[in-house]
Amino acid sequence: MSRAGWHGAFEGDRFVLARRLPVRWDVAASCRMPRVSAPRLARAVRQDVWRALRRLRGFAPSVEIAPEGQGLRVVAGGRVDGPLPRASVEARLAELLACPVRRARWTAYGPAR
Repeated sequence: MSRAGWHGAFEGDRFVLARRLPVRWDVAASCRMPRVSAPRLARAVRQDVWRALRRLRGFAPSVEIAPEGQGLRVVAGGRVDGPLPRASVEARLAELLACPVRRARWTAYGPAR
């Protein structure tokens, strides 16, 4: 765990960044991204997920980055300890992951090394 309270680690070829362990996916959405630094991409996505859902009571965000073909598969969401309007939350996550402005920023923030 980092000093900021986030768990980030490679598990095989995938990188997981989570507020609480073990990771539990009560809500999730996914997308494909070009190949960039997984830890940097996870941090950038996590920040935007948290900003979008921070008012959701009991929400603990998680992001998983895994290689898929020539790019990466990003799963964002997490645990919710409280009432969960699943459909609307997953729609917000999918919208966030599809936003071209955010995707461009995430790609620029995490260039592959």
